[in-house]
Amino acid sequence: MKYRVLGKTNWPVSEVGYGMWGMAGWSESSDVQSARSLDLAVENGVTFFDTAWGYGEGHSEKLLGQLLRRHTTKKLYAASKIPPKNFKWPAKKSYLFEDSYPSEHIISYTEKTLKNLGRDQIDLMQFHTWDDSWSDREEWQRTIEDLKASGKIAAMGISLNRWEPENGILALKTGMLDVVQVIYNIFDQNPEDVLFPICEALNIGVIARVPFDEGTLTGAITKETTFPKDDWRASYFVPENLNSSVDHADALRPLVPELMSMAEMALRFIAMNKTVSTMIPGMRKEKNVLANSAISDGKGLPEDLYQKLKKHRWDRKPTIWSQ
Repeated sequence: MKYRVLGKTNWPVSEVGYGMWGMAGWSESSDVQSARSLDLAVENGVTFFDTAWGYGEGHSEKLLGQLLRRHTTKKLYAASKIPPKNFKWPAKKSYLFEDSYPSEHIISYTEKTLKNLGRDQIDLMQFHTWDDSWSDREEWQRTIEDLKASGKIAAMGISLNRWEPENGILALKTGMLDVVQVIYNIFDQNPEDVLFPICEALNIGVIARVPFDEGTLTGAITKETTFPKDDWRASYFVPENLNSSVDHADALRPLVPELMSMAEMALRFIAMNKTVSTMIPGMRKEKNVLANSAISDGKGLPEDLYQKLKKHRWDRKPTIWSQ
């Protein structure tokens, strides 16, 4: 496993981190399976784990807390997210700051997270949604300062809305944030345009989420794929999105090198960008932990393949179903 510095925190985090959404709120999740996969990730050098209160109303956070207690001799970095007060994802320009992140709500959910983790301090807390119209509000800025001063959080970040990588730049420029989490993959390359240069200039750590485009970049989803009604993906992969996503993924198949899966190619593409501090694929199964952690070997991709993949950028606009 290779390690990169997470911006101004100066933490050496694993190049491949662990996204824990799939351990709560998705179908077929199992706590026993999750624990085995998490332990295996630690054994293979993963040190950064990202969860949220919204993942099962704290259930995923509790699983992370159990992991931390099982591995007290290793420095593992725990990150979570505060849900918006109105519990609506993603943020919209029409949502008031008071309905999203008032001070008492930030404090309350930070304390809930700490209780779920069984810790007095969390390494990284993040706003789970964001709209830049809130950026100049001093209330959230002072609250972050207070939480850091009290020792309850070590660093603070924001998670940007899907396909809106520039809707958070004003917040980053306040100097109050240490890390940004954004969708970045073969299809979603638009963070490179404005967001990544800003992060480099401000020394903001970058977490790349949704590395597999919710599964299409694994090559396993087809136009016939269906999901249980209680699975979030059932509402995301509406026919309009499913068909188009599969078409874009199919266009990549001729580029996948021999003895390499599309999923490996997708992760290696992200690793080629040195602005990214860590990526957080979901890894519910042990075989996925082994496959994903193995890509962090410093080899990346051949330059000619990388340049071909750059041409598969797919610029999309947020919709009702994109959430």
